[in-house]
Amino acid sequence: MARLATGLLVNALIRRAEGAGGSAMVLAKGDATAGAVLLLLVERGANPRFVERGLGPDGSAALIASGPREFADDGEVTAYWRRRRARDSDLWVVELDIAQAERFAAETFTIN
Repeated sequence: MARLATGLLVNALIRRAEGAGGSAMVLAKGDATAGAVLLLLVERGANPRFVERGLGPDGSAALIASGPREFADDGEVTAYWRRRRARDSDLWVVELDIAQAERFAAETFTIN
C-alpha cells in the first residue's frame, strides 16, 4: 500500500492545527519522502510528551508513545529529541500545541 510522503503529512498537520486554533512547528526537518516523525505534544505549552508514527497491533498505522513519561524541565525535552535526531538525520521533529493533541495528531497520521 502506498504511503503519503512525510513532508506532505507534516504540512497537513501544520495547516490543520493552525485552522483549529492551535499551532504546530517543525523543530527539525527530515527526509521529505520517507522520514519518520517524532511529535512533541503539548497543551498550552504544558505536559510535554512524545509519540511517533508506527504500526499498531493489527498492522495499521498508529501513534506510539515514545520517550520518558515525565520531564524535569524543557531542557530534558529538547535533549531527548536531539538525541533521537542525532541517531536519525531523516527524522522529523514537530511540536504540536493544541487541545487533545493525541487525538488531533492521530486524525492526520493514521489515515494511510
